Amino acid sequence: MSSKPLPPGSTLGILGGGQLGRMLSQAASRLGFNVVILDPEENSPAGRVSQGQIVAAYDDPTALRVLGQTSQAVTFEFENVPAASVAQLAQGGALVAPGPRALAVAQDRVEEKTFLNSVGATTVDFAVVDSVEDLIAGLERLGTPALLKTRREGYDGKGQIWVTSAAMAADAWHSVGERPSVLEAKAAFVRELSVIAARGRDGQIAVYPLGENIHSGGVLKTTLAPAVVDAATQGRAEAIARAVLEGLDYVGVLGVELFDLGNGDLRVNEIAPRVHNTGHWTQDGCVCDQFEQHIRAIAGWPLGPTKAHAQVEMTNLLGDEVEQWRALAGEPDARLHLYGKAEARPGRKMAHVNRVKGLG
Repeated sequence: MSSKPLPPGSTLGILGGGQLGRMLSQAASRLGFNVVILDPEENSPAGRVSQGQIVAAYDDPTALRVLGQTSQAVTFEFENVPAASVAQLAQGGALVAPGPRALAVAQDRVEEKTFLNSVGATTVDFAVVDSVEDLIAGLERLGTPALLKTRREGYDGKGQIWVTSAAMAADAWHSVGERPSVLEAKAAFVRELSVIAARGRDGQIAVYPLGENIHSGGVLKTTLAPAVVDAATQGRAEAIARAVLEGLDYVGVLGVELFDLGNGDLRVNEIAPRVHNTGHWTQDGCVCDQFEQHIRAIAGWPLGPTKAHAQVEMTNLLGDEVEQWRALAGEPDARLHLYGKAEARPGRKMAHVNRVKGLG
């Protein structure tokens, strides 16, 4: 990949028109780039703040060709974009970042865990499950409770179920649609942490301070950042992020979710080859947030500073919680980030609010 930076006025393509694409587009605009979105939904949140939108399926060959020919670099906002589409863009000569390998690894939980362990980013023990017999054998080896997840497409608690005994194996297998899955041993963690890191086209790496995450119903509710961790824990997280970035020859921002087992002992839960919900705090806690950082990386610009200048509590607003916007807008230390989604369905991410405090 060329390290020659793209000048302002270049066009960037983004696969995906949701809130992450919207915030990426806004960051790109601040740096003087034009943005074209590819998304099947007309009038998408990202499309409304961009130069243009191609309304088509992510695997539409004509749309991909037009996007690749229009854009000097192409990226994506979420990992369920077909890896074949990213490969097609790259084969057509488009500069695509992150590359198709990172996407393919992150889309399959078995491939992901195998890769992570190969680069020293240790995960919990796991078993491949392709049948109810595999599930029973996995439970015997890993013990109960254990978490059964589909290998592909699950997110925000979807496509997974805790299995508490071998007697519920058949029901659990049915509940995930009898699809290829992975069984994960339970992690005896004291909290969940995450690290947001970036790698530029020249191999430069920048890592943000750790965040501590609180979930509700399988969905991230709050991130507190910078997390209260010792230097050894931060150092270990940075080493994990570096190993993943270099192992994938990655370009862009990456999210790494971690189980903190205590005393700096970390296990990787999963990686996200994109800007990440747990990095939203950087918008109001750092000079260069994760969205600008991603644009800098894929455009070949120098990476920005990652030091925190404030303590931030990021809270997701789900469904009709977004109706609190008036009260939140009146809080002096709150920064409200609305996603421009028309329908506030239950559990849908509609906005987030960053409550900013001094570092003391």
